[in-house]
Amino acid sequence: MLIGVVKEVRSGENRVALTPDVVKQLKKAGFDVVMESGAGMASGFSDISYQESGATIDNKNGILTSTDVLLKVNTPIHEEVNGLKEGAVIISFLYAYTQPSLIDALVARKISAFAMDAVPRISRAQKMDALSSQSNLAGYKAVLLGANALKKIFPLMMTAAGTITPAKVLIFGAGVAGLQAIATAKRLGAVVEVTDVRPETKEQVESLGGRFIEVKTDEQVKTAGGYAREVSTEYLQKQQELVKKHVADADIVITTALVMGKKAPILVTEEMIKSMKPGSVVVDMAVESGGNCALSKQNETVIAHEVTIIGEGNLPSLLSVNASELYARNISTLLFHLATKDGLKWEMEEEITKGSLITHKGELVHSLTIELIK
Repeated sequence: MLIGVVKEVRSGENRVALTPDVVKQLKKAGFDVVMESGAGMASGFSDISYQESGATIDNKNGILTSTDVLLKVNTPIHEEVNGLKEGAVIISFLYAYTQPSLIDALVARKISAFAMDAVPRISRAQKMDALSSQSNLAGYKAVLLGANALKKIFPLMMTAAGTITPAKVLIFGAGVAGLQAIATAKRLGAVVEVTDVRPETKEQVESLGGRFIEVKTDEQVKTAGGYAREVSTEYLQKQQELVKKHVADADIVITTALVMGKKAPILVTEEMIKSMKPGSVVVDMAVESGGNCALSKQNETVIAHEVTIIGEGNLPSLLSVNASELYARNISTLLFHLATKDGLKWEMEEEITKGSLITHKGELVHSLTIELIK
């Protein structure tokens, strides 16, 4: 089997789907690997390092027309799908429920597409969980961006000139990104408060030294793959009322809340921004999905009501060396599960295969995607 990797075309993307160390593993297992020239440069991996690991270097058109399995970080563009030979395989982040036109293109070319974002979150698939590996890095970087923009230090500091009180950080969402943000902010010395619609996260928050702000309600929050799927307007209103004063007291607010298949909920309103102290910072990690902050703008840092609002849309790309290393291990582990050097296994009822396969033989086959795009 020929495994192909092309340079990511998304603006500001520095990651690459395979690193030289992982190429060595694939070659040892009998796969052939071809890389587009310059594909790894933004992550610090030269063409020579790939060649020394056993890969060949080619141009994009040559890779697309010959490869059996195309590995990518981001959703493939239509030109890439149309350039592949019919019946080829793509493995990448897809978020297929937001990409109906891409699904149509994959179906038309009879491309079998596996989504890294759809890999089931089960124990034996942990090494394939790219959502977690990338979110982990994003949570760390979000705190550093917030700390850099804040005109204060994080820790308590006692000096001859007086005592400096610690910064207060409020985090919305205690998923993978939120938990890493808690740990990073605590290591830097901040006082950390956290709110989440899932009450079961309280124990994790407190184990990291955060204070959990709990919304008292009888409502049951539906989740899928670790993400909330349904929260009522009434619940969000209760949450907003409860956290208003915490937002006003916070030096940094970090929002991470996502809802699978839907726009991210607005958790920080303009009214809340107005209540924050001048010089405070908001880091909206959900900005690519519509944003949790009413005033955030994707890939922009704006100042509104004397509050800095950071809307960096691709935080893992800012840590491209580590992000690429982790992603390459995730995607290669999935590939080893799905295939041998002689071809794909196509174990269609196997849990990981069934959970991550979006299109196959000219059909949309992923049940959750079918449900979400109805």
